[in-house]
Amino acid sequence: MMKNIALITNFNIYDKANAALIVAEELVKYGANVLLASINKDRIFRMHKNKKEYIYLPLDELYREADAVIVLGGDGSLLDAARRAAPNGKPLLGVNMGRLGFMTELEMTELSLLEKLFTGEFDLDDRAMLHVTVKTSGGGTRAESFALNDAVISNGSVARIVDLELHEGGELVTTYRADGVIVATPTGSTAYSMSAGGPIADPGLPCLCVTPICSHSLTARPIMFRDNAVLEIKNTCQREKMLYLTVDGKINFEIYRGDSVVVTRSDMKTSLIRFKKSGFYNRLQSKMNAYD
Repeated sequence: MMKNIALITNFNIYDKANAALIVAEELVKYGANVLLASINKDRIFRMHKNKKEYIYLPLDELYREADAVIVLGGDGSLLDAARRAAPNGKPLLGVNMGRLGFMTELEMTELSLLEKLFTGEFDLDDRAMLHVTVKTSGGGTRAESFALNDAVISNGSVARIVDLELHEGGELVTTYRADGVIVATPTGSTAYSMSAGGPIADPGLPCLCVTPICSHSLTARPIMFRDNAVLEIKNTCQREKMLYLTVDGKINFEIYRGDSVVVTRSDMKTSLIRFKKSGFYNRLQSKMNAYD
């Protein structure tokens, strides 16, 4: 039974704050408690929009207490929310206020569908995630993270060719001279990986997609691996002392010469709430056509 619904958006942007409070009022109609981050309390009071059904909590506690989390924004906002929701096993519902909003479910014109949260008329679309570990040349672990979309190894903001080795299960697969390499989930296959020429994978496929970025080779191609693969990308670049690992376009780690990035499927998953019966390919076509 859905009772406590968390609401996440950037309240510093007036349009998003106003939209979030419209959603909050809709939720209150169905008897829900609306959980909001404590840092947004003053902003909401200044807007004279507070209600007794609004409960203000620290962000970590908000994700623990929520039965579901509604995110107003684009895919970037959903990726940020997934980092907190997945460890707590909480489902996400995206309301699109971005450009593409590929993972979002609703537009602001479709808020009447929120009733389905309380009648149970929804499905959970479970998405695989990555577990990403930075290993030193001596075998130690420097950092760990997880991702819904992708892990990208590159030279950072400077577009310069780097040298990388790709191993799977300890076996050398190939070497790359490229601007970098993307390891993506099926969900992430329609993001940066697709832009770099990678394959589009159905979210239900048990696979990992590896795509070189602007490879300086006639033979380098994207490769799809089974989802229980253990992928290792080693920094063999001699000209650059340090490369960068970017997780879901947000979290950055330094990768020194001789370091490796090990990527496997995570035990965690992201659950997206779906009200509509349209499948992945219908969503792909409608979103891409709208974006074009």
